[in-house]
Amino acid sequence: MRKFKILFAVSAVILSAVLMLSACTQNSILNGESGSAGKTDSSLSLDASDMFTTRDVETDYDESAAQKITLSEDNPKISITAEGVYVISGSASDGSITVDAPDDAKVQIVLSGVSLTSKTSAALYVKSADKVFVTLQKGTENTLANGGAFTADGSEKIDGAIYSKSDITFNGEGTLNITSPAAHGIVGKDDVKFTGGAYKINCASHGVDANDSIRVLSAAFTITAGKDGLHCDNDEDAEKGYIYIESGTFSIDVDDDGIHAVTTLQINGGTLNIKAAEGLEATCVLINDGTVSIEASDDGINAAKKSSAMTPTVEINGGKITIVMGKGDTDGIDSNGNIIINGGTVDITGNSSFDYDGKGELNGGTVIVNGSEVTTLPNQFMGGAGGMGGGPGGMPGGLRGNFSGETPNSDAITSATPNADTNGNMPQIPDENETGENTTGRKRPDFGNQDGFSDKRFPGQSGDGETLPERPGKSA
Repeated sequence: MRKFKILFAVSAVILSAVLMLSACTQNSILNGESGSAGKTDSSLSLDASDMFTTRDVETDYDESAAQKITLSEDNPKISITAEGVYVISGSASDGSITVDAPDDAKVQIVLSGVSLTSKTSAALYVKSADKVFVTLQKGTENTLANGGAFTADGSEKIDGAIYSKSDITFNGEGTLNITSPAAHGIVGKDDVKFTGGAYKINCASHGVDANDSIRVLSAAFTITAGKDGLHCDNDEDAEKGYIYIESGTFSIDVDDDGIHAVTTLQINGGTLNIKAAEGLEATCVLINDGTVSIEASDDGINAAKKSSAMTPTVEINGGKITIVMGKGDTDGIDSNGNIIINGGTVDITGNSSFDYDGKGELNGGTVIVNGSEVTTLPNQFMGGAGGMGGGPGGMPGGLRGNFSGETPNSDAITSATPNADTNGNMPQIPDENETGENTTGRKRPDFGNQDGFSDKRFPGQSGDGETLPERPGKSA
């Protein structure tokens, strides 16, 4: 594997790290689909040196040159039309901050104790600028909210409490609360970056929704959402629609995907705690380091063919990944292509640990399935009509039949048998005691209906085009 370096300046300090470039981003990967001559990967390479600029991490500004603005009920709407630094404080129950600057303008907005709601639009609306930097003043708590309805700006359909048509970077050392009971929390039509600050997002749809990319260097997130926590989707550019996480902390409790990218989702570090229908989803999921804990009712990690430019792949090179699956037809790690584990620790509790259509490689690291370490990757896909719970051509406890419905002789079970441990024993889901805890000490969640979490699903919520109601009683 090739290695690349991340290099950018934080004040006068040079920060560098060496990261691995995965099979997901190699120049040529065959799809390996039956009946197909195969397609090559477009080499979507997440070059860390291109992720952040010096300006992205800078929070200082010349206070003497900055414009200071105070929001109030008598002054609820602010319009920024030129490049510069704007320090904003105060509150308004129905107002907005609008940036409508030249295409080459760089605008820094310093939130210094702001509480702003827009009843029918975005509290912060970036119509035009080269780039906008939202800096959270150290020691301040700020709130940007939508009141529950959105009115279009001409042909522009606004659907977020923060809505930006330009690149936008969030940084600083303060806190930003974002509430959007009718749609998304943050919407970015280009790149959305976070290099500092704490974000508490409570919304009916996606917590953060971007077209080109979502990039996190260092930030703290608490997200409660009716759809995805972080969502990036670009159907026009095969090299966009990716999510890059260098570090940070994430507490995500959502009804659909915890983190969803259409191309690559790359995690180099951080602490992620996710409760969702699916924890992580992208065409290529690459985990180099970090601590990832997932409770899911569908798939824990899913490499689905969201982009035709890439082979679906889950690659784990390091970190500690813990996945606890709900009952039913669920997979800990599911790939429409390949699963490759080169390092780290993967600990899965659930009916089906792995499901892959291509190759499954365990080249290093530690993999634990239902309390037992395995030396090869089990494959639910190989089960034919059988399954973990038994069925035509299968046996209870994970022994699966072949495609003819035949079951292997128990004497032939080895450590190479799907789901067998190193001694050839088929792993079982640990018994539960009266408190619902299994023998490993972990408490298995009961997610009820397998379309999602029964206590969080809204009536009629079944697709991406539906109208979502408010999320009563949910708080960030």
